[in-house]
Amino acid sequence: MTIPAASLFKAYDIRGVVDTHLTPAAVTQIGCAIGAEARARGQSHLVIGRDGRLSGPDLSDALAEGLQATGVHVTDIGVCATPMLYFAVHQLHQGGGVMVTGSHNPPQYNGLKMVLAGETLSGEAIQGLRRRIEALDFGPAPAHPGHYSTADVREAYLDRITGDVRLARPLRVIVDCGNGSPGAVAPELFRRLGCEVTELFCEVDGTFPNHHPDPSDPHNLEDLIAELAKGHADIGLAFDGDGDRLGVVTRTGQVIFPDRQLMLFAADVLSRNPGAEVIFDVKCTRHLFDWIRQHGGKPTLWKTGHSLIKAKMRETGALLAGEMSGHMFFKERWFGFDDGLYAGARLLEILSHRDDIDAAFAALPDSLCTPELQIRVDGRDHHALIAQLQREAQFPSAREVVTLDGLRVEYTDGFGLVRGSNTTPVLVLRFEADNAEALVRIQGEFRAVLAGAGLSAPF
Repeated sequence: MTIPAASLFKAYDIRGVVDTHLTPAAVTQIGCAIGAEARARGQSHLVIGRDGRLSGPDLSDALAEGLQATGVHVTDIGVCATPMLYFAVHQLHQGGGVMVTGSHNPPQYNGLKMVLAGETLSGEAIQGLRRRIEALDFGPAPAHPGHYSTADVREAYLDRITGDVRLARPLRVIVDCGNGSPGAVAPELFRRLGCEVTELFCEVDGTFPNHHPDPSDPHNLEDLIAELAKGHADIGLAFDGDGDRLGVVTRTGQVIFPDRQLMLFAADVLSRNPGAEVIFDVKCTRHLFDWIRQHGGKPTLWKTGHSLIKAKMRETGALLAGEMSGHMFFKERWFGFDDGLYAGARLLEILSHRDDIDAAFAALPDSLCTPELQIRVDGRDHHALIAQLQREAQFPSAREVVTLDGLRVEYTDGFGLVRGSNTTPVLVLRFEADNAEALVRIQGEFRAVLAGAGLSAPF
């Protein structure tokens, strides 16, 4: 038996390089562990799906083999966006599912995202799967292996969104899917909503021949910006490799970062649900606190990570949440999972009521801000580094230091963040300030703190 490498088991998912660590044999063992855990939670049936990566068919077959070996029945919905897998879990009333996806990682990667009994597995639950494999703890042998069937939820997914979202007027939209699996459904979705759609890289191709499918990196939006510059569209939408994240670009080429997208979503949701809670992660703008309160809501800062955000939503009953990475979670009118396609539809619904889309974005509070910056720390424990900084770092002009997830340092005129990535050996940084002078000062304090830990600042 092949024991999967411990490095595959990440904070939010299982992920690794195909045929190096993430082999079909390893995925079969992981499937056995997921199946045993599902049965321990009272589940006998799981939905599986996969994105468009070339390794997807073999790994999906290996996953199904492992699940069935533990007596779990498998319904395979084939190539899909990750939110379609989440939708299928609700639609087919199974309560659990596994998506084979490498998300926005390079083509040689793949992985698994898991939902059991309505819980998106993360942290200790994912490590529990690893321990099951190491201990050969796959539960009692089933009397019969689980059966295998297929299903197609595409039409039900499209019907559910188009039955919920109504545009006040048709919009002209450019959709860039980066050759990820959303390309098979996103153009059709927005056409059914009444939009005129221009497609960019919507052919599903697991080699991602045009650009990397990660809209959080502005470099990957250059093709979309160039197409918008031709002047024949109102807005541009971009999706990551498995469709659970949204990128937005205006017709003038301005990238609307997800925390500012969340402002529009919050104002809309709170107009119908006064007092509702809205969650956002530590990377997001500090303007969200005042914006949400001004619109009658309760702002909650929380840890980064789609599974952690979903757990917090379940705990609090929040109707809306968002992450700086582009994950948007709607509980109002939707199911509470992160869905870039549905978020795109909700954004178009809001914008269709505005005569001037650019003015709608311009009216949102804004500051000078940096994109996500990274420091590679190969050979050092980056989480230990963060713990050290939490104990020792000094920020002379800070108003408040928040240690919820790394170090988020609040100032009267901005904030700075450093945290350890939960997926790669890097420190993640982001800065925001009211003006250039404040940005320089805040970054200077962080530069000194990083230098004291033997790190060179990327700014």
